[in-house]
Amino acid sequence: MHNLQKIFFLIIAFSSFCCFNPFAPGWDDTESTAICPPLTEIDGVFCNFKNAYAFKDTSMYGSLIAPEFTFIYRDYEKGVDITWGRDDEMRTTYGLFQSAQSILLIWNNIVATSGDSIRQTVIRGFSLTITFNPSDIIRVDGYANLTFQRKPESYHWQIIRWRDESNF
Repeated sequence: MHNLQKIFFLIIAFSSFCCFNPFAPGWDDTESTAICPPLTEIDGVFCNFKNAYAFKDTSMYGSLIAPEFTFIYRDYEKGVDITWGRDDEMRTTYGLFQSAQSILLIWNNIVATSGDSIRQTVIRGFSLTITFNPSDIIRVDGYANLTFQRKPESYHWQIIRWRDESNF
């Protein structure tokens, strides 16, 4: 019984010491890794989007993208809009996640919203920093013009359209 008490004491002492270890990094309780609202709220989609980029998690990201998703951006050199669907979006995002060392997405102010309880469009500013290596860092600022639609069986919002209005 005496040995069990020693082991128990060591476990308690070790676990207490771990919590106060000055050399261990602290828990980052910032918004960048926040626990998100449910996907029944559009804020939940924005939060999960940010976390998917931070954690480079294609499964999390994929749950936010509807099957009928369309991405649109302007090719200013050619003077045309380029579009692609969900499969290309997931492939492109996977490639980004694999090649980036870190990704920081900051959602800024909401500029405009419109819609109803089934479909919403939100135009929101963002700042994106992609670090491929210490000497290769890309910063993109702009607006994401996102259209969300609810899945009828779960009331979860998903992104069905994203028009990128950035400086990239």
